[in-house]
Amino acid sequence: MTATRHYDIIRKPVITEKATILSEQNKVVFEVSKDAAKPEIRAAVEALFNVKVTGVNTLTTKGKVKFFRGRKGRRSDVKKAVVTLAEGDSIDVTTGL
Repeated sequence: MTATRHYDIIRKPVITEKATILSEQNKVVFEVSKDAAKPEIRAAVEALFNVKVTGVNTLTTKGKVKFFRGRKGRRSDVKKAVVTLAEGDSIDVTTGL
C-alpha cells in the first residue's frame, strides 16, 4: 500500500472528551474513509505513526438532518476507528504528521 493511500484512509484525529478519556486506556480515535477496512486502517496507522496496533474497532455515525434558514439539509455520514495501541506505544494527536 502506498503512502498516499495511508493518508486517504486516515483523515483526521477525533479530539473530543470521550476520545481523551479513551487515550488513558492507550486508545486513539480517528476519522477514516468510509470504504476503509480494519486491516487497511491497522496498516495505515502502523506505517504513519511507527506504532504497533493490537486492535481496531470501527463505527459509522449517520448524518443528522438539519435546517438552515428554513431549508432542509443533511450532514454527511462519518466513519470512525478506535485504534488500540500496544503497551508502551503512544500517538500525540495534537501534533501534525
